[in-house]
Order: sequence, then C-alpha cells, then structure tokens
Amino acid sequence: MAKRLRPVTAEFLAEAPNRLVSTARLRAEPGAVFAELTDDASTWPLWFREVRSAGYTGPPPYGVGAGRAVTLRGGARFVESVVAWEEPSDGGPARFVYRVEETNVPGVRAWAEEWLLTPAAGGGTELRFTIAVDAAPAVRAVLLPARPGVARSLRRAAARLDARCGVRAD
Repeated sequence: MAKRLRPVTAEFLAEAPNRLVSTARLRAEPGAVFAELTDDASTWPLWFREVRSAGYTGPPPYGVGAGRAVTLRGGARFVESVVAWEEPSDGGPARFVYRVEETNVPGVRAWAEEWLLTPAAGGGTELRFTIAVDAAPAVRAVLLPARPGVARSLRRAAARLDARCGVRAD
C-alpha cells in the first residue's frame, strides 16, 4: 500500500539525516546526459537496470512540477515530482532533482534524489547522484550497507547512459 511522504524542497538534499552519494565520470557532455535523464523517462530501464519501468504522468513539456511514476526491480514503487530542472548553460552544471510523493517502501518519511552534472576537465561530465532520506531506524540500518551497491549500480548505469549518448567505452 502506498504511503504519502512529507513534501520536501531541494534543500532537503543537504539537510536529510541520511544521504547516499555516488559519483561517476561520463564521456558525454552534460547537455547530452541531461537530455537522456529528462526527455523520456520511459527509457530509464534501458540504461538503469534497477528501474523496471518509469514514465512521466502528464503530457510534455516537462520541467519543475512534472510527475513521474517509477517501479524498481523488487517491487518498490514511487510517485515523484520534479523540484529542480536546471539545464546546462554557458559551461555550467546541470541539475535534475525530484522528490518522492508516495511509495510502498515502509518506514520512509521523506525522500529526494539529485543528479548533478558538472562539466569535467578535458571534456565529459562528472556525475554526482544523491539519495536523501528521512526514515525510521530500521530503514536507516539498511541504507549504510547499501552504499557500495548503489555506487556500483550507478557506475554501471553511467556506462550505459554514455552509450545512449553515443559514447562508447574503450
């Protein structure tokens, strides 16, 4: 059964009592990566294998306020809303942030995720992915041991994301 979570802003990413931060380097430029992240949510399972299905819940154009529905392998479901949609400009970073409005994951009170894309020295993108959660102690006890798996999953997803952007690993 889905539970409604406490609404949070992008500032929650810095304030959350529990954070998982993972990084990856992509060869694709931030604009190409941002487009893959935001243009068509239904493509996420093609590059992020833990995502079973994803999609926007309303018609384009998408941006702040857009809704998304996501199901992960294992059955976790999320209804999300976009709270920051900052496309890259003038060589600066890009940012895509969404919060979870509803989930069937027990013990969670608030949840947000951020994809921060920074131009890398020499070309490409430095990706920092943050999961910020306020949850019951039982959930927090699972988050710490999950860090290595989340980092590994992100690195694998980043390689597939690069390929979708037309960049192949050597």
